Amino acid sequence: MTTFIWILAALIVIGVYLSWTAGRLDRLHARIDAARAALDAQLLRRASVAQELGTSGVLDPAASIVLYQAAHEARQAEEDQREVAESALSQALRAVFDEAEQTDAVREAPGGEQTLAELNAAVRRVPMARRFHNDAVRAARAVRRHRVVRWFRLAGHAPFPMAFEMDDEAPAALGDRAAA
Repeated sequence: MTTFIWILAALIVIGVYLSWTAGRLDRLHARIDAARAALDAQLLRRASVAQELGTSGVLDPAASIVLYQAAHEARQAEEDQREVAESALSQALRAVFDEAEQTDAVREAPGGEQTLAELNAAVRRVPMARRFHNDAVRAARAVRRHRVVRWFRLAGHAPFPMAFEMDDEAPAALGDRAAA
């Protein structure tokens, strides 16, 4: 009879542990979803401001075309091409706003200071949102690698979390000029 009680107690402890681990994994997946939504919002905000600047007529025609096309492609990209399109937008922003003349032209236009501040904020928030997302992915992957999680299929049918890798380096002159 005592053996039966010990076996039952061990099964209850194992069940509680499995339930706790499954709940933790579920919370990590929810955190990934929330972080991805925040990242998508920041990427959309950055692309919107860049597209608005590209159509404003403030920049020189070549810079306007480059910026507009990169922003448009970033907004319209399919999920499997999103990282490449967002990296291309980062490169276009650096190409356009690493020149002080472009930043000064935007600043001198009506509402230019506000537009530069908005663009600077959007460009600065993307790396933070990406870092939060990738940290959540890293934590979920660490839990999913445990044998117990694999053996008991505690992740259910949730897809394996993937990090979002892109070039998110901000134009140096944009930050310096926007703060000035």
